[in-house]
Amino acid sequence: MTWLQRYHIINYFKSSIWILPSLSMIVAMAAVRTLNAIEIKLGWIVEFDPATSMTVMGTLAASMFTLIVFVCSALLISVQLASASLTPRFIGLVFRNPVTKYSLTLFMFTFTFTLGALLRIRVAVPLITAYVAVYSCVLSLGVFIYLVDEVGRKLRPSGAMKLTAKLGRDVIRNVYPRLISEPKEAARVPVIPSGEPERVILNRREGVLLAFDIKGLVSLARQNECVIELVPQVGDFISAGQPLFRIFCNGRTPSDFSLYQSIAVGAERTMEQDPGFAFRILVDIASKGLSPAINDPTTAVLAIDQIQYLLRHLGSRRLDEGLRLDETGTLRLIYRTPDWEDYVALAVTEVRQFGGTSIQIARRLKAMCENLIQTLPEERAAVLRTELSLIERSTRRNFPESEDQAMADVSDFQGVGGKKEK
Repeated sequence: MTWLQRYHIINYFKSSIWILPSLSMIVAMAAVRTLNAIEIKLGWIVEFDPATSMTVMGTLAASMFTLIVFVCSALLISVQLASASLTPRFIGLVFRNPVTKYSLTLFMFTFTFTLGALLRIRVAVPLITAYVAVYSCVLSLGVFIYLVDEVGRKLRPSGAMKLTAKLGRDVIRNVYPRLISEPKEAARVPVIPSGEPERVILNRREGVLLAFDIKGLVSLARQNECVIELVPQVGDFISAGQPLFRIFCNGRTPSDFSLYQSIAVGAERTMEQDPGFAFRILVDIASKGLSPAINDPTTAVLAIDQIQYLLRHLGSRRLDEGLRLDETGTLRLIYRTPDWEDYVALAVTEVRQFGGTSIQIARRLKAMCENLIQTLPEERAAVLRTELSLIERSTRRNFPESEDQAMADVSDFQGVGGKKEK
């Protein structure tokens, strides 16, 4: 199985909400059949009236089916409303929520098991299947209440942004595992190829570059004694016929199939190897809150809270340089990757521009930049000082009154309302 096939299987399983519930139906049918066979063999029955039990089981099964339909409908409506008020890019994160998947799995199991137990009530009521069916329904009601609370918290602006920041932090840790405080390895100066490449591999499928197999491409380049350059950056849209790989070598080159099997292309960005997508979601939420049609700067302030959290986490780690060497120290793979300046520009620029006429945003951005300058290593401070200068100039340009300028020039983690530091 190739890296691309494994990637698609894992990603599809993570993002699909129907797989576990469907499997639970098979498990439920097997479980009720097995338990009933044991009960018949051992003669385990419960002294309930069969007619009454059938009525109760039928009511429970119908109620569970209604519950499943209601949960699915409410979930879809809630996600659509949240995407309209926040950003459509948040929808994919909701369907990856394990609470939603496991809750629907339990509901489908309970419905199928209860229906199977109902079919097996004849002259007597089987003991284990009857109790499992009834108590599964009771458990499902409790899980349903928990699911309502979970979805309600996750789809609120604060919950949505906190979930995005948590997933973004996990991606940052995976993509940039080394802290900037760790001792730096002995510098190896790779020989970067110059001149025209031996071959240029063109893209065949339109879409967004989601991820690529770094270890596989390094191994492929080592086997063929060449240097592979991946032209687009993760998160870029690439069209058919666009250069995808450049191969620098003196002899043989990797096969087109092996190269195509080392990248994943899809319809929309994901976070697997793209920490910038977490910033993109938060910036989009802030930008929508700052639009004249909505005019909700407080939501933008909540987004800045999580942006600051991610920037601090990112700034404390050693970022990738886009060069990969093999065990002998020979350069094998070149790829484009964002640096610290790119991330800061992504996180701050649009919020500063769209919130230029909001005192609340000016104060919160100023507080974020000053705090990051104080808490991150000095090598991260230069671009933050530049952004701080841009915020101050934007304040003077957008607020002609000296009183407004003085108010906007104060750092405030609440935007407006926080206590000024003395």
